[in-house]
Amino acid sequence: MRPSSRVARLLGSVGFLTVAAVALAGCQTAGRDITGSLGSKASVAAPANDPHRAAEVYGEKYRANPKDLDSALRYGQALRANGQREQAVAVLEQANLAHPGNREVLGAYGRALAENGNFKLAFDVLSRAHTPANPDWRILSTQGAVLDQMGKPDEARRYYANALKIRPDEPSVLSNLGMSYVLTKELPRAEATLRRAQQLAPNDSRIRQNLGLALGLQGRFTEAEAIVQADLPPDEAAANVAYLKDMLSSGQGGKVAPQGRQAPARS
Repeated sequence: MRPSSRVARLLGSVGFLTVAAVALAGCQTAGRDITGSLGSKASVAAPANDPHRAAEVYGEKYRANPKDLDSALRYGQALRANGQREQAVAVLEQANLAHPGNREVLGAYGRALAENGNFKLAFDVLSRAHTPANPDWRILSTQGAVLDQMGKPDEARRYYANALKIRPDEPSVLSNLGMSYVLTKELPRAEATLRRAQQLAPNDSRIRQNLGLALGLQGRFTEAEAIVQADLPPDEAAANVAYLKDMLSSGQGGKVAPQGRQAPARS
């Protein structure tokens, strides 16, 4: 699912998040945080803020022993962080074959599939990554995001509601829910939900950009620009909002709707 081409140009290429990416933005920590669990030596070799270096380091370890579970998970996470989505899917698919039924692998594989636009398979895989008797709120939220991208917002929101029962007021889930409302053009509800998420996680740039988008789509450009300036240079923030204003004035603003595969973008 992605916005129309003009919306995608604005949201994906000049600062705002694409709807598809936003829907997954809060859901990339399901299961163990592979990067965050590194020991000190590995962390120095492949810092979390250097995805390219991480992919090099973990790729070398993975190639030395492709069946090693830890190496496969770390390498898959690094590839995702580096934007190499198809390769991440391939690595994690092999890990799933080598370690059938491993829920940590299923969670990582499902997220990689979703980021690559393989939504139906992603949902099926994620459904096996936890059980109704022992649900994972992160995976529930990811499943909701995937359902949104499949054009099933009502079903998606049931998953968000279940995630919030386990983790009340979790900002990442609220952010996904807010973007679900953006997709169905329920913009006041989107704004209210995203403002709540921002109050709970004021330093999360993804949530700020989501809120800026919800405001901009309502024509409140000054407020939107003030919010996105926290994460973008002033001239770029102004250019984004100006483009959004022009898009809305030309009648294109309502076309935020599912259209095929997601654009390759990352929050």
